[in-house]
Amino acid sequence: QVQLVESGGGLVQPGGSLRLSCAASGFTFSSYVMSWYRQAPGKERELVASISGAGTTNYADSVKDRFTISRDNAKNTVYLQMNSLKAEDTAVYFCKARRISTYWGQGTQVTVSS
Repeated sequence: QVQLVESGGGLVQPGGSLRLSCAASGFTFSSYVMSWYRQAPGKERELVASISGAGTTNYADSVKDRFTISRDNAKNTVYLQMNSLKAEDTAVYFCKARRISTYWGQGTQVTVSS
């Protein structure tokens, strides 16, 4: 059984930081491209960042220079370090794994507010 379990979301002040984690099981983690997506109420789900098995990264322009995606293949875990958070970063953040099949986590809420 495939599982992707996100954690680390919560309420943070503007300018603050959070680190999201996604723990994977049930597939060969190192072979998959891992990504973080986010979805705000009334908006479409959008790609935030991705990382290949070899460590090549890509970022949405809106988060470039503020967010960092990384992976630890020994722990079957992908991370999203979020710094200098803004109100517009408020969304549910989802973890995705892709090779031939695609798997999604359940999401974790991030709220940026005073």
